Amino acid sequence: MSNQAKIEELKLRLSSFMSRIDEMDPEETSVEDVDKLISMLEELEEECK
Repeated sequence: MSNQAKIEELKLRLSSFMSRIDEMDPEETSVEDVDKLISMLEELEEECK
């Protein structure tokens, strides 16, 4: 996969991540929801290495 393709994939995943955060209601967010977000960030971090 080319660097440009990797960048585009990361942009899409970051956009998805941000949408998920925007849709969350702080009053109803559970620990499991936060764990899922952390896992998503960790996956993105691994892909950037």
